[in-house]
Amino acid sequence: MTQSMFLAAAVVGGLLVGGLAACTSMHGTNSAAGPAAATVVTHPSGDPAVKLGNFSVSLVVKDIAASRAFYEKLGFTVVSGDQSKNWIVLKNEDTKIGLFQGMFPRNTLTFNPGWDSNKATLPDFADVREIQKALKARGLTPSPAADESTTGPAYLMLTDPDGNPILIDQHVPSPAARK
Repeated sequence: MTQSMFLAAAVVGGLLVGGLAACTSMHGTNSAAGPAAATVVTHPSGDPAVKLGNFSVSLVVKDIAASRAFYEKLGFTVVSGDQSKNWIVLKNEDTKIGLFQGMFPRNTLTFNPGWDSNKATLPDFADVREIQKALKARGLTPSPAADESTTGPAYLMLTDPDGNPILIDQHVPSPAARK
């Protein structure tokens, strides 16, 4: 896979209309330590891989109750959220999907640096501000961008060439801030 194909598949561009306050509160914080996530993988281009964190898909739904019932029939179970506030997160093995009614303009690819698939805080991971610097060095422009003068939870948004929003949403302090 070429660097441009990798970047196009992983992250590109910027947009979000709303719902981040709910998204930030949706995951909570878990301090259980998991395996280290700071492994560096190098691509044929010589650039290190960008470690984006735990992955889920945030789906825009018209009727959260109907969507929940559908995904439960596929074996998903609710692991967090508040259906009365129009958002829930479901899990099937290591696969997570978020159902959001009226919060996002489009389905969104979501990455959570600092978490494993059970929301356990990793002892070491690429902080969202480090990710942002690497993306900027590769010519990408987050919008909105994470405030690089902070060390707590933060997020950035990109949009791929086909208009798909990508949210990189870190809910835990940077590893350096926790030491």
